[in-house]
This record gives sequence, structure tokens and C-alpha cells, in this order.
Amino acid sequence: MSGSVNRPVRRRTFVLGTAAAAGSAALAGPLAESASAASFGYTDDGSNYVVDTGASLVFKVSKTNGDLTSLLYKGTEYQGYGGMNSHVESGLGASTVTIAQSGTTILISVTHGTLKHYYAARSGENNVYLWTNKADTSVSATRYIVRVKAGLFLNDQPDSYTYAPTTIESADVFAKSDGQTRSKHYSKNRVIDYDYVGWTTGSVGLWVVRSNHEKASGGPFYRSLLRHQSADGGGLYEILYYGENQTEAQRFGLQGPYVIALTDGGAPSSSLYHANLTTAWADGLGISGYTAPSSRGRVAGVGITGRDTAYAYTVGLANSAAQYWGSARASDGYFSIAGVLPGTYTLTVFKGELAVHTGSVAVTAGGTTTLNSIAIPASNDPSNASAIWRIGNWDGSPSGFKNADLMTYAHPSDVRAASWTGNVVVGSGTETSAFPCYLWKDVNSGIIVYFRLTAAQSSAAHTLRIGVTTAYANGRPQVVVNDTWTSAVPSPPTQPSTRSLTVGSYRGNNYTFTYSVPASAWLTDAGAYNTLKIYVASGSGTTSFLSAGTSVDAIDLLA
Repeated sequence: MSGSVNRPVRRRTFVLGTAAAAGSAALAGPLAESASAASFGYTDDGSNYVVDTGASLVFKVSKTNGDLTSLLYKGTEYQGYGGMNSHVESGLGASTVTIAQSGTTILISVTHGTLKHYYAARSGENNVYLWTNKADTSVSATRYIVRVKAGLFLNDQPDSYTYAPTTIESADVFAKSDGQTRSKHYSKNRVIDYDYVGWTTGSVGLWVVRSNHEKASGGPFYRSLLRHQSADGGGLYEILYYGENQTEAQRFGLQGPYVIALTDGGAPSSSLYHANLTTAWADGLGISGYTAPSSRGRVAGVGITGRDTAYAYTVGLANSAAQYWGSARASDGYFSIAGVLPGTYTLTVFKGELAVHTGSVAVTAGGTTTLNSIAIPASNDPSNASAIWRIGNWDGSPSGFKNADLMTYAHPSDVRAASWTGNVVVGSGTETSAFPCYLWKDVNSGIIVYFRLTAAQSSAAHTLRIGVTTAYANGRPQVVVNDTWTSAVPSPPTQPSTRSLTVGSYRGNNYTFTYSVPASAWLTDAGAYNTLKIYVASGSGTTSFLSAGTSVDAIDLLA
């Protein structure tokens, strides 16, 4: 593949560099009309419905299974690698497929058992709008894969594995000859971090603009497949439900629209982003499970007090039927979350990725629920507790720890990773950056933390806290102080049962282990270093980086 790649970009930080780029990006917007819009319409070639958008895009959908079989943009075919079409999951199989035109909109409806899927085209646009309505588990996961032909876009990004000939884990994690690792799992981005994914050559851009994920699971910080590239071509994903390191039950119902957008090289128009897209034109199309914007509600909060202004705060809404989130304004904590389905939701305020407040809020159709200022009690943020020493900070992530950033787009065995072993000295100024973000039973269990106590501190009992963000194979910390006092093996908290630490995700269920260390465990010499050894306890897991492990949020010894 040749060309250059745009990584997934956050809407609030992306700025187009030139007027030309802005103009080409705007061509993907819903208001852009092409001079050739008179050709808008569809035909039947016997095997496929052929849709001409009246712009520069013609696409085909199979009449037998609902696959996208052709994506022809300015005369170049982009669809297809390895002989496969673009489709829900790995292809639905035999389905009922119908087509209808209503004015300037064409809708293709695909029914496969209880699952319904839709493609829509708008006159003069180089976009394909998609919805997927999953009613039950008869289809295992929920994803749409846009399969792109080889040779069209650059193919050596962090989530690419064409040039990684050695399989190192589960047939989906690979190593290049230089020791760097590649996998389709290594996207680097949480759902909250991006509005679209895709590639550009500079003159052609192919993108998937994500939906609002209201019927997905995992919340704003969930990480999942976004794209991958191989020798046969590339795949762009819209993941609507995925079980890897999943913290929530699957939600059912209509998801979308998400959009396949073709541009002249620029980013897709911001008017397509989930936060800005209004689909009043889709209100009367008869899409199963569709809820019009006018039948949705909004939640607005006047502010949040008790925040640590060094951190970003996010407000999430969730119940068994839907999930939403929005950023709290840095200056005062104001937030607004629109487009919410009516219902009662648990409202959660996150400091970074750590829940520090929960409440309940009711949303009504067409209404705005205004909340008074939310006060976060000091006791809800573990960072507020007085500590003798602290490694890291309580933000719900391993941010700042050794290898933490790399692990969102690489395997722990990657040549770029610093050594997973090595002891830590409190007061050195490098205690956080020297402490590994992950601990494994078979890799670095027994890491030692050295620290001093004053005479007064060593004469008293203290509480030791270790916060974790996820665990693999029930890995949890057991501690030994000064080789004389050993904690009990704690019970494992509820965590996802799949891989996590090796597939770019530390996002599980935050949990704090506490240990009551008696005064008798400390050294009485005020100048001596006490030792804290942290072991990973579990009878599960296999070996090396698939042995039982855990991700670290913070460690502290309370005063």
C-alpha cells in the first residue's frame, strides 16, 4: 500500500491545515451537492443493487446477503481484500434485501433473522450512511468491517501487521524483524478520543465516521479494534459491541448512523460527526428502532465542584439500554449531553478514568434535565487522603508508569518496552516512571519498593493501598513487608475474563486493595530502608505475558 495515513483524530483538537484541505473535507458533508447530482438513483444488475450518489461515488449491495460488494470512487474500486466483501460481522449470509427511494434519499434494508441492517445514500454526497439493529445474541458480536483493497494506502502504522511475519500470540499479535509488534488490536485510542478512523493519500481519503455508540458497551474509555492492514488489504471497523476486555453486558437495539465517507484527501466533514449529525431526513424512512432527534432529551449540569483541575473530567450516563458521555468544562465543570433516549440513568463523574461521583438522572423526550452543581466529596477521591508516600496518582489509569503509553499500541514483548523488572526507591523522583504499569506472575512478580519512615511513622500501624484498573486471569497483589509480615491473598475483584494487558487495553473495573500493616512490621531505625515486595497471586493464567497479571493505578502508604 502507498500513501499517508491520518490516525484517528479527536474532533475538539483537529484543525485542517489549509483552505484547500477544508474544501475537500467539506465535500463529504450532507449539504454538499455535486454538479452531477442529476445521475442520482439506483439500478439492479441482477446480483446487486447499484446506487449512484450523483457525486463521485457508486456503490453496490448484494441482493442475497446484504454485503457491500463495490465502493467505486472517481472510477477507482476501493472495496475488497482477500476476496471478501464489506459487511456486518464476517458476513450475515442469506438475507432479505430491499431497496426504496424517497426523494433525495435511497435506503437499502437488510434483514437476517432478528438482525436488521441499513445503507442510505443522499443525493450529491460521497457518503454511505449505515445503521445496525441487533435484537439478541443470534449474531455474536456487532461490528461492520469496510474491507479495502491492497496497494491503495500506506501499510505500516501501529495497528498494521503486514510487515510482521512472526506470530507471538493467539494468531492476532505479530512481531516484525526489528522487534516491534503489530496487531489489529493496537488502536491507541479510547472511544472518547476519536470521531473517525481511516486513511488518506493526500488526494483521496477513505474514512469510517463512528456513531454515538449509545447501544454499545464499555463506556467512554473502552478500547477496541479500529482498523487493521495486512498483505491482502485493510479493514476499517465500526465496533458496536465487542467482548474483549468488556466490562458491561451487551446492549441491544439500533445503532447509527455511522458513515463511510470518501473525500478528496481531507478529513470527513465535521457535520457527519456523531455530536453534530442530525438525521431529520431519516425520520420517515421506516428504520426499525429509529428514534428521531425530537423524541430524545438532554442533560445539562451547571458545574462540578471538588475537582482536581490537573485532570479532565467526564460525565457518563448509562443504563441497561443505552450509554452516553460528555466532557466537563475545565473552568467550572459545566457539561451538556444531548440526543439521549428517554429513561432513568446512572450519572457518573470521572476524574480521568476514575469514578468519583455517582447519581441518578431522568431524561424525558424533547426536554432538558438541568442539574444543580454537583459536589464531589473529598473522600470520593482517594488522592485527597494524606499519604506518607504515593507512587502514581489516582486517576483510574496507569498513566505515568513505566511503559504505560506504549502498551496501548504494542505488545509487552515489544523491543521498545523498557525492562519490566527493576526495583523502585521512594523519594528518588523517578518512583512512578520506574514502576512498571503492569505486573505479571511469571514476569516481574516480587518487585521491591524501598522507602524510609520516621521514628513516629514506624511506631504506628498504616494502611497500604494498591489500586488496579484491570486484571488478567484473576491476578491480584499480595504484599510482603521487610520479609517479616505477609498479607493474606486477597479475593479477586470482578474483572473481564478475556485478554487485556497484551491487546492494548488496561480498562477493566477499577478496584482498590487495602492492607492493614501493623507497627511491628516496620524497621525501627529511621535511617533504614523498609522494603515492600509486591507479588502477583493467582492459580490461573499460563506463562510469560499470559500469566496472571494486573494493571496499576496508584500505590500509597497512608499516614
